[in-house]
Amino acid sequence: MMEIASGMQEETPDLNLRIARQIRDLRAAQSLSLDALATRSGVSRSMISLIERAESSPTAIVLEKLATALGVTLAAIFDPPESPSAPSPLARRADQPEWVDPGSGYRRRNVSPAGLGQPMRIVEVHFPPGGRVAFDNLERLHAVQQQVWVLEGRIEVAVGTDRYWLEAGDCLAMSLDKPTGFHNPTTEPARYAVVISDQNKPQKP
Repeated sequence: MMEIASGMQEETPDLNLRIARQIRDLRAAQSLSLDALATRSGVSRSMISLIERAESSPTAIVLEKLATALGVTLAAIFDPPESPSAPSPLARRADQPEWVDPGSGYRRRNVSPAGLGQPMRIVEVHFPPGGRVAFDNLERLHAVQQQVWVLEGRIEVAVGTDRYWLEAGDCLAMSLDKPTGFHNPTTEPARYAVVISDQNKPQKP
């Protein structure tokens, strides 16, 4: 598992507290019970309870299911609590939260400033050799588009039944309406940027 440089980003325990509060707040804002969110997301009630108490380190797969069920993107789960002051349009490098997925070992960093209400978000991912993660992409409340731009190394991306082999400089566009998978089958780490566009529009039937 890759390590996060100390003194520059939040440690994972602090991010677990942020994740816990964000999921609690999003659930409360929609007046969803634990049972209702469990049914909608496919994540067990007991697991959600542990996450909301910051007593569990959930994987990216679990967080993606919860984010989808709550009508937000995975990147939004790492946002800080809302502040009474206006959000800053500038996100300094030292303030961009980094998180390591305990399941795959991949490290993701929210690059974009939080709280601006813009439809696009940028995330940087460091993918370790042999890393693999797959998302079910359950039915969403509105359409979400995503582009993956490989900066270093090589990765394999599955979108539904299609497979794409991406090398440095390649960019793949997709809609998050079917299962997707990411795999680094090489012996070298990979780094890629993810640009997410959440237009908050209903999915077409």
